[in-house]
Amino acid sequence: MNGRSTTTPGPAHGRRLARLLGTVALAAALLPAGCAAGGDDAGSTSEAPAGAEQAQPGAAEAPAADRAEVPPAAAGERAAEPSTELGVGQRAIVYTGSVTVRVDDVEAAAASAVGIATGAGGFLGGDNRSSDESRSEATLQLRVPADRFGTVVEEIARLGEQLRRDVKTDDVTEETLDLDARIATQQARVESGRRLLAQAKSLSDLVMLESELAKREADLASLEAKKRRLADLTALSTITAVLLGPNARAPEDDEPATGFLAGLEGGWTAFVASLRILLTVLGALLPFVVAIGLPVLGGLWLARRLRDRSSRRRVPAPSPQSPPVPAQSSAPPD
Repeated sequence: MNGRSTTTPGPAHGRRLARLLGTVALAAALLPAGCAAGGDDAGSTSEAPAGAEQAQPGAAEAPAADRAEVPPAAAGERAAEPSTELGVGQRAIVYTGSVTVRVDDVEAAAASAVGIATGAGGFLGGDNRSSDESRSEATLQLRVPADRFGTVVEEIARLGEQLRRDVKTDDVTEETLDLDARIATQQARVESGRRLLAQAKSLSDLVMLESELAKREADLASLEAKKRRLADLTALSTITAVLLGPNARAPEDDEPATGFLAGLEGGWTAFVASLRILLTVLGALLPFVVAIGLPVLGGLWLARRLRDRSSRRRVPAPSPQSPPVPAQSSAPPD
């Protein structure tokens, strides 16, 4: 009416407005639910270590797949690790010991010690005895099984008064395992050399392969000898039994003493030893003095006699016809 035109909203415009309002209302309704869902996801993420295997079935299968994909070298290393942690019964241990016992009768005690060793399944490896009345003693090397080592030592110690005991152990497990591995490797090298030798077609190849095979077999024999030596030491332990008579001095008594008397005794012993050495040297030189010195002295004496005779012949004898000249007096005349 006043020149302005007014437009009345149509049905299409109303539908668009209603759709926009509905979208806004739906977004406003879904926003709290989305926040709550985000909080639940965060909580479930923080609680995943407690129930991860139940919530995610694939997570339980992942470690199994990882274990299945372990390289053979790594699996071998893992399998070899427990072998180094062997029990006491599975380790290779070398036992060595010595026991010093004072007994009344050395011969009887030595026979008893040998009987103890043989009764335990061992044998006598060495025997050194001294039958001197002032110092009778015996030193026995006994080889006994390793599992009877302690028992045999105790039985020998009960033969008399135990003065000293020394027991040592040496773990050679690592050395034994290393020798086993080296022997296996060397055996494979020997077999390889034999196969190559069988396939040799020329004389030069045959000679070279024979030399290489001989060297490999020698190395294998050396390793096997070391293994047998270790096996012998681990299977049979060594016990040194020192049996002393009533008058024999113990090893502790041989320690050097101190003091004036000890120094005097040591000096006298050194003087006697020096004198003995001097007399020994003189005795060794006496045959040379007799064989060489006497002819030399005889020659010198003979040369001196000849020189004296020649000197006597050269002196002129006084003439008997010439009268002696009177001596003139030097006194003045009166």
